[in-house]
Amino acid sequence: MDENEWQPLQFVPFTSALDGGFWHALTQKKLEVYKLDETPKDLNGFYSNSNSAGIPSTLNLELSAFDESGDAPKHCFGTRGTLHLLNTLDAFKNVDKKQLLEEEGAKVWQNIKNRTALENPTLLSRFLLVAFADLKKYHYYYWFAFPALCYPATCRWMKTQLLNEYFTAEQIVRLQDAYDTSHCVCTSGYFVLAQKDGVITFHHLREFKELYKSSDAVLLGFSDPSTIDGYPGWPLRNLLALVSACWSDIRDLTVVCFRDRVKDTRREITHSLVLQLQLSATEPSDSCPKVVGWEKNERQKLGPRVANLSSSMDPAKLAESSVSLNLKLMRWRLLPSLDLEQISRTRCLLLGAGTLGCNVARCLLGWGVRTITLVDNSRVSYSNPVRQSLFVFEDCIGDGKNKATAAAEALKRIYPGVNAQGVSLTIPMPGHPVSASAVEQVKQDVQQLEELFDQHDVVFLLLDTREGRWLPTVLGASKRKVF
Repeated sequence: MDENEWQPLQFVPFTSALDGGFWHALTQKKLEVYKLDETPKDLNGFYSNSNSAGIPSTLNLELSAFDESGDAPKHCFGTRGTLHLLNTLDAFKNVDKKQLLEEEGAKVWQNIKNRTALENPTLLSRFLLVAFADLKKYHYYYWFAFPALCYPATCRWMKTQLLNEYFTAEQIVRLQDAYDTSHCVCTSGYFVLAQKDGVITFHHLREFKELYKSSDAVLLGFSDPSTIDGYPGWPLRNLLALVSACWSDIRDLTVVCFRDRVKDTRREITHSLVLQLQLSATEPSDSCPKVVGWEKNERQKLGPRVANLSSSMDPAKLAESSVSLNLKLMRWRLLPSLDLEQISRTRCLLLGAGTLGCNVARCLLGWGVRTITLVDNSRVSYSNPVRQSLFVFEDCIGDGKNKATAAAEALKRIYPGVNAQGVSLTIPMPGHPVSASAVEQVKQDVQQLEELFDQHDVVFLLLDTREGRWLPTVLGASKRKVF
């Protein structure tokens, strides 16, 4: 091989992603538990290898970051970190950040040298968070680091292929099946992929050296959070350090950067990368290598960030930001073209607040609709709450609450940011006689129904009978409403 035909390997760094729930939990911990205590605290974060193209390689901290269990969400990979929460802004500015990063890196190095990381590969990924919380203004100053060992000194990047260039279509199907059935092996985000006699199997990281000797082909694998074509994610750095430190005789390495996303409702792994690498020779050493990993700020310079949450720490605002983030995640992972703003502005009229009406209202709320009007003239009976999800036993007591009103109140309790209204209205039905004394009331009901149609964009016909749906269908057709 021509010694000049190589490039230095470059990695896509993590970007921190902290939701409102994390800051809310941090505030409560500071006020009720930590107080003036500045000793380091343990945190839990997670990352995913299923982000859509163009989405940053994020390491996420949520409300659960302070949980002792540290369990990552499904299809995500957990990582442990250290929080240094300081009491003053001056202390935050003047803390020895170089020393803090070296201390975190030393933890990774120690876990590699004593081979603990072989048994628990999640120890290869750590993070450091230095923060100061100004709880009078709800301003949070913070700086993230993702410690990475500069070891080995050189890693030659010989070749990059897509997964479907390295494996055949049939092999990729077998690989995906093997990954799904070996999920317990892959939960750490690091694994070994072995191929022997055409059979592809996944193995624990500690089995790498043994398989390297006995299999037809052995590939080192990790769940890659990077979405950039041709460039692997940050977790690979410490994985290569482990290989060099534990198996220094292995120089040539094939690495699978496993990416597993859903695109246009279909699962896709063919955009994963296969890297051919050559590691430089290393001298055995007990001292920790150089550590890098401080995150750049919004201006792409090394420096802290500030989160101004003064307008969002109200519980209602917190709920709004959390719901908005959840919707954005669904859009990013499933349907990038989804217009969440348009959905939020859509005004929905639900005719009927029974079993269908309750469930449709909850579904609309979950997808970001913020204006919902329910129409029904009946009352909540004792048989309703067990099958109509917006009602509870208390709604039945006495004569029972009006269904439309009770359903609207329930929606506001679930999510205070929704504009929900209940209208008690009788919809005239063909074939049902109208007495002379009721003619005026029927005219008023029809007029009110027509006004409701004018005030909304989409109408849901959730009534029990065809006769009940007749007039709304005629009105909707005449006004060209979406049903």
